Amino acid sequence: QVQPVESGGGLVQAGGSLRLSCAASGRTSSRYAMAWFRQAPGKEREFVTGIRWSEGSTYYADFVKGRFTISRDNRKMYLQMNSLKPEDTAVYYCALTDTIGPITSSRYEYWGQGTQVTVSS
Repeated sequence: QVQPVESGGGLVQAGGSLRLSCAASGRTSSRYAMAWFRQAPGKEREFVTGIRWSEGSTYYADFVKGRFTISRDNRKMYLQMNSLKPEDTAVYYCALTDTIGPITSSRYEYWGQGTQVTVSS
């Protein structure tokens, strides 16, 4: 069973930075894509950024372009978050899929438990 596990969340002041990590068991050869989603209180979960595993192509929501960077190594995925804003406050989820399809949709089969990111003003 594939189980993504997030780490790296916390409390930071506006303008600060955080780096999230996601580790997932299972064969990376079958991994199609991984992504970060977030859900703020009272709001629906939304796509933040994703990466197509084999070739490394990346996708970003407009509201994080220029501030967040997704990357990966052989086994883990990372999210570098710079210039954080209070509206970035949310639970951030790591997601993984082995099936071909849209990177930005929430169709991922495997989800982490989430890590809280809180940005104070």
